[in-house]
Amino acid sequence: MLNYRLNNYFKLSFFLVFLLGFNSYSQKRTVNDKKANPSAAKAGDLIDVNVASYPQSAYTPTQLVTNVLVGAGSTCGAPNISNVTVSPNHPVTMNDRFWGYFNKTTSNFPFQEGIVLTTGFAKKAGNNPEPNVLSDGNGGGSDPDLIAAIGATTTINNAAILEFDFVPSSTQMKFNYIFASEEYTGSFPCPPTQYDDAFALLLKPNTPGSTYTNLAVLPGGAGPVSVPNILPGSFSCGPINGNYFGSLSPNATNYNGITASLTAEATVIPGQSYHIKMVVADARDSIYGSAVFLQAGSFDIGLSIVDGAGNPLPETINVCDNAPQVLTALTSAVPGTTYQWLRNDVPIPGATNASYTATLPGVYKVQVTLPGSTCPVEAKITIIGGTSPAAQNATLKLCATPAVSSFNLNDAKPLISTATGAVFRFYTNQADAQLQNNNFIPEAALSLYSANDGQVLHVVVSDGGFCSRLVTLTLRKEDTPVAQLVSTKLSICAGESATLTASGGVTYQWEGFSGTGAVRTVSPTQTTTYTVYAIGAQGCKSLQPAIVTVEVVPAIKSNLTGGYICAGDRITLDAGAGPGYSYTWSNGATGQTLVADSPGVYFVDITNGVCTKRFTTEVKLATIPEIVNVDYNQNGTLIVTASNLSGGALEYSADNGLTWQNSNLFNNIPSNTVVYIRVRVKNTSCVGYLEYFTFMMQNVITPNGDNVNDKIDFRGISNYNKFQAVISDRYGREVYKSDKTRPFWDGYFQGKKLPTASYWYQITFEDPASKQLTVKTGWILLKNIE
Repeated sequence: MLNYRLNNYFKLSFFLVFLLGFNSYSQKRTVNDKKANPSAAKAGDLIDVNVASYPQSAYTPTQLVTNVLVGAGSTCGAPNISNVTVSPNHPVTMNDRFWGYFNKTTSNFPFQEGIVLTTGFAKKAGNNPEPNVLSDGNGGGSDPDLIAAIGATTTINNAAILEFDFVPSSTQMKFNYIFASEEYTGSFPCPPTQYDDAFALLLKPNTPGSTYTNLAVLPGGAGPVSVPNILPGSFSCGPINGNYFGSLSPNATNYNGITASLTAEATVIPGQSYHIKMVVADARDSIYGSAVFLQAGSFDIGLSIVDGAGNPLPETINVCDNAPQVLTALTSAVPGTTYQWLRNDVPIPGATNASYTATLPGVYKVQVTLPGSTCPVEAKITIIGGTSPAAQNATLKLCATPAVSSFNLNDAKPLISTATGAVFRFYTNQADAQLQNNNFIPEAALSLYSANDGQVLHVVVSDGGFCSRLVTLTLRKEDTPVAQLVSTKLSICAGESATLTASGGVTYQWEGFSGTGAVRTVSPTQTTTYTVYAIGAQGCKSLQPAIVTVEVVPAIKSNLTGGYICAGDRITLDAGAGPGYSYTWSNGATGQTLVADSPGVYFVDITNGVCTKRFTTEVKLATIPEIVNVDYNQNGTLIVTASNLSGGALEYSADNGLTWQNSNLFNNIPSNTVVYIRVRVKNTSCVGYLEYFTFMMQNVITPNGDNVNDKIDFRGISNYNKFQAVISDRYGREVYKSDKTRPFWDGYFQGKKLPTASYWYQITFEDPASKQLTVKTGWILLKNIE
């Protein structure tokens, strides 16, 4: 199942061969040719090598390979590591042996600990008070396998060799190493010199006729791992494959230069026995030494677990929100291989494939049994679960003022997440946020963060542990607008309008108005103050509103009235008084009043300093009213009817103008009396006049000389046009007919008293008011004393 290729590994072939391309330069080097390393390095700046305080410094070669390089011994069946040998076969007790154990202590060396092979005294590779000449020629000669692998034609000596057999449990084997050399000095790496020491990592299966494969080459056909082929730009012929170079001195060792950490790997067959041989040696001379440092625990020949993309997984991984994790047992798909996955040492039902998708935290173990094996190979991984805090993209707005121009990123935290205990880290660079490195904005700088409008920050919101979410924070910034407001009029008359225009913003917030436009037309009925805030393009609101007050001036009022005049009359027109009033009449007069002596239309313009209003009235020519009818009854009520051709209100008098009244009805007017009636158009001299006799016929006369009802007197009406009075007895005989000399009847006829009886009368005259013929008839009781 696992046709797996580790294309994503940093693939340097498992065994690095330093092929030395010599140009047959035969000149011998001397110690004086070499640039000495700094001698002032303090303890702790360099690695420790074979220091007695470390128990591993007393390990045998087998222990170094099994417990340091591999990291553990065999756990099932025959040992996976065997036949460990070292050359020169210096005893562990030998202080100047070529091999041993190193520990980085407090230096900056890339590996914490491991095995070192050198072409001289291993102890001089690190903390050692002796001169740092690393090749001392203390044993170790040439090696035919090394010569065969690199095709060397020069002298090879001081070879240090570590070799052993191993049986892999998976299809891959690998370890990490660093190559170091004193050759990184002067012009030695560059033509025509190009001194370099020999180094090879050789692998072959333990089968008859097999040969070594030299794996010490750079990936992609980039050539051997050697001083001339891995150079920084500081050398005259560099850089050459500079990305594989580590550093020059100081580099935590006594070597002039070291490579970067390199990973060597090879594809192998599980269950097949292999032999590995690591060789480093001096070439041409025995003065300038080299070494290889093997990282502890990096030699992997057992079963491993990789992710869905084939990348090796560490012993412990953190998984948030139960995200599915594809776990794959990295092994060869040998027919008959069986798999069993366990969680917390409990077999997972049905989990019998090379891959398993884990959805819960726990300790996962896979047991792989190869065909013919009675002991399964195991690998395990621990998944620690966590929960990512809820978070969302957010926008933080800053309305800048002269006093406040920086963002307070703390204000954005509740906008991004309200999760309890959430930890926020703000990054300016997305790549840094994805890596969650230390290039975040310091907490102390969050409250005063300067940024431009539109800048996007990348925010990692974590639970304080390993679970986090990556969101964005967009910073929006604009200057806080300053509101301004003007009015076309600051004072208006009642009923007028004013136009308000706001400025300083994009939209506006009016108090008392809906809508966001800049213009408002107002028609207040009383003095009113208007308020508006300016709103910027991003919603920033002015700190203070703009205010304008529109005064409503009290309405101009006037009781101007005209009237009626008769020819020759005069009338005073009064426009009325008011605050600050000034007047302009239609004839140009400027007083409050105007005396009009002719009929016509008059107007006055009244101004109070703000408003102007015109009032118009008319003066009409009045005509003399004519009394056209008078009604009088026995109750003493007199009603006057008059014509009024010119209009206007009339008033009446029944006492010849001594008193006047608006009503045309008079009460308590005595009968048979002359009434002097006057009617006039009010306030004018146009007066109509009539003398009217309140004639009322008596029903009884007693002509006995007591002057009470002695006669019927017609003198009040005898002068009326067409006056005639006739009295007849019951037989129709006329007993009285008025004339100029006798305008009364006293009960006599032809000089004699008439008898007591009822008599009939008929009185005719033209009514002096209505000019109509009036006929009155009735009976009269005459009582004569015989």
